[in-house]
Amino acid sequence: MKVNVLIDSYGWIEYFGDGPLAESYGRYIEKADKKGYYTPTIVLYEVYKKMKSELSEDKALEAYAYISAYTTVVSLDERLALEAAERSLSHGLPMADAIIAATAKAFEAKIVTGDPHFKGLENAEIIK
Repeated sequence: MKVNVLIDSYGWIEYFGDGPLAESYGRYIEKADKKGYYTPTIVLYEVYKKMKSELSEDKALEAYAYISAYTTVVSLDERLALEAAERSLSHGLPMADAIIAATAKAFEAKIVTGDPHFKGLENAEIIK
C-alpha cells in the first residue's frame, strides 16, 4: 500500500540547497507525484523565502516549480485552520508546524522532516 507523504520545509531546503541531508530527502523527493505527495502553502512560503534569501531567486523558483509540478499544493481553509489550532494546542506546535501537521492529518500523510518540533508525532519521520 502506498503511503501519502508531506515533505516539510526542512527537506525541500536541504535538497535544493544541496545540504548534508540532501540525499536522505532525495529518496522521497525524487519519487514525488501529485497523487500521493502534499504540500501546504506555508511550506511554499518557507522554502521560497529561505532559498531566495540564502541562495538565489533562481534556486527559489526552481524549488517552487518542482514542488508545484510534483506535489498537490494545499491551501489553508477554515477546516485546516481549526485543525491546526487544535494541533498547536495539543502538541505545542508553532503556527507553521501546526498547519503542516493538520494538512498531513487531513491527507493521512507521513511528515518527512528534520524539524524537532515534530518529534513524538505518530506520523512523522525525522531525518537526521
